[in-house]
Amino acid sequence: MAKDSKTSFDELRWVIQIRETLEEDLEDDGEFPVSIFNVPKPLMASDPDSYIPQQVAIGPYHYWRQELYEMERYKLAAAKRFQKQLQSLKLEHLVDQLIRLEHNIRACYHKYLSFNGETLVWMMVVDASFLLEFLQIYTIQDGTMTSGVSSRMSHLLDYAGRKLAHNAILKDIVMLENQIPLFVLRKMLEFKFSSLELADDMLLSMFIGLFKELSPFKVIEEDYPEIIVSECPHLLDFLYNMIVPKLEEQPDLVKFEDQHRDRGDNEKLFMNYVKQFLCKVWRLLSKLVTALVSLIKKVLQCRAMKVITWLPWTIISNLPGVGIIKQPAEYLFFSREKEATNAGNGNLSSDNIINKPPLMEEITIPSVTELSKSGVCFMATNGDISTIRFDVKTVTLYLPTIGLDLNTGVFMRNIVAYEASTASGPLVFTRYTELMNGIIDSEEDARILREKGVILNHLKSDEEVANLWNGMSKSIKLTRVPFLDKVIEDVNLHYNGRMSTKVWKFMKLYVFASWQFLTFLAAIFLLFLLSLQVFCSFYKCSPKNRVNLTR
Repeated sequence: MAKDSKTSFDELRWVIQIRETLEEDLEDDGEFPVSIFNVPKPLMASDPDSYIPQQVAIGPYHYWRQELYEMERYKLAAAKRFQKQLQSLKLEHLVDQLIRLEHNIRACYHKYLSFNGETLVWMMVVDASFLLEFLQIYTIQDGTMTSGVSSRMSHLLDYAGRKLAHNAILKDIVMLENQIPLFVLRKMLEFKFSSLELADDMLLSMFIGLFKELSPFKVIEEDYPEIIVSECPHLLDFLYNMIVPKLEEQPDLVKFEDQHRDRGDNEKLFMNYVKQFLCKVWRLLSKLVTALVSLIKKVLQCRAMKVITWLPWTIISNLPGVGIIKQPAEYLFFSREKEATNAGNGNLSSDNIINKPPLMEEITIPSVTELSKSGVCFMATNGDISTIRFDVKTVTLYLPTIGLDLNTGVFMRNIVAYEASTASGPLVFTRYTELMNGIIDSEEDARILREKGVILNHLKSDEEVANLWNGMSKSIKLTRVPFLDKVIEDVNLHYNGRMSTKVWKFMKLYVFASWQFLTFLAAIFLLFLLSLQVFCSFYKCSPKNRVNLTR
């Protein structure tokens, strides 16, 4: 009964909310688009702990999880301290104003919120009080803690970042599903300072300090992008815009695609010539082998019948190891009339191998170790992703210096999740992670980049660095980023232009991956066995003779 009552109550609340929403004036709906999303399922399945808060819930998505509820007393304590800073005002006055913005708050969330209006607004106020108190320590320049942080919170908040609880909270507040609308924070600070301009200045100071703490890239402060904090929907969006450069080179994209298409056409033309040459060689070899087999069959007309009677082919084909060459043998000895058909099927199979499209999550680029052996040098830059480039003349790959610590993996994963959920254009940061994942395959790759200054490793080992990048291999959709794709193209052109690389790729594509070549080897092996059988049949090979031959 209790369950049925709860279900009926939820349904009734939903109906009431729908009616109230339809009766409201929705002219300003476009001002607050959805900005707080659920993490895409493929990303969530790859590493749930990087997307689900472990210490504190900010916002409605994880508010009622029991393992996070113990932090409520700290959030309530922060709300009490914020109320004292309001002097004569109380939080009820703030709640009354935010209730008028309930529809705007709900509009920011992708997920339907079953809370009633007053519950949702009080949740925002309490969580925002805690978040503002946490962010306040990042406005400090000398490393000391402000008087606004109580002794009860001192074991959680630590500017130096040495405390585990502090790092856990730091990870949680940058998670995509743990965001609250920025206009709620602005409204609360406006109440505190009685000035929206001062509120924006304080928010910008807090966010810049947090960016310096979290950003894996060591960007010079003068190179920070100019971001209007009031235009950001939430904290994670501000951090995303600080890290990811804006693309303004759309004409270069068209030019690069044309160049890439021309190179692809030339490569396809070369591949077609190679395939035609191999097909002609194969036909010639097939005719020679067929003629040789026919000659041997004529010589062994009688003796071959005795051998077949003594040991049927069906028994031979079922012996261990013989099954591998069963099909080539049947093709050579028992199915001459099917030669043309099988050859056509073989050409089709070869085409499928060569023209097989890459997987969504693949990026075609050699590893750091392979590039180093081919003469590529690595140089660290002080900047963001836009500093990535490949100098063809000096054969140098320039990569931004990136610091990796306990918080970096969670931060980058949620940046990727947010970009995949909201970006309408190229997924720049996602493409960067794919690039790093492509060139870092092993501990040795991570070691080389660390020694070159590209990676500042604050983790336990180079193996953890490799695992971090290799764990970020999930992609949501294919994307093209002009300057990154050009770097990848140039690196591949240099690496594939070496003669040793060309020979190795040729062997993999047209030798090891070709069933025709393997069939030819099997035919030669069978002819050798058949010739040995003929020799022994004429000269009566005995065990004693075989021993002498072995000696």
